[in-house]
Amino acid sequence: MSATAALGIAPTPAPISDAFRSTMRRFPATVTVISACRNGADHGMTATAVTSLSMDPPSLIICLNNRTYLHDMLLEVPEFAVSVLTDRQAAVSEGFSGKIAPERRFDAADWVRHERGMMVLGSAHASVVCRRMGAVPYGTHTIFIGQVVDTRHSDDTTALMYENSKYCAPQHALPASQN
Repeated sequence: MSATAALGIAPTPAPISDAFRSTMRRFPATVTVISACRNGADHGMTATAVTSLSMDPPSLIICLNNRTYLHDMLLEVPEFAVSVLTDRQAAVSEGFSGKIAPERRFDAADWVRHERGMMVLGSAHASVVCRRMGAVPYGTHTIFIGQVVDTRHSDDTTALMYENSKYCAPQHALPASQN
């Protein structure tokens, strides 16, 4: 028992932002690279804040910190791509997280130029190309809404996940009848 507990003094709780950060680390998330092209210059970054929004029209949302270069690009360009990485592409994720200079990031792996102008990872688990339909600022981030204009996926790969500061891959749960 701590001295403060022995005296009946409650410890000062951590700020909610610290508790929230710790909790969110336990939310497994699919690892993606979001890419765009502006004036002939390609840029991309790793992101996990990506999710579907609607099936009618088909759309998704991505959330980007408003201090990033890609954030500024997406406010100007009409389209972007999301490449879902495979469980064998952790090095791609790390490169697009800042371990490789922005002008060299697309040199590694099999990036291909989509007909709409941006780079898409050819060996991705899945990819989605979107037309930006909205941008909603909130706090330190902006929620970008993208209407899907093209997709592709692989049935032969497994998505790369990120949980508690570690890369991982999903393991499929057994049906209840087999537990």
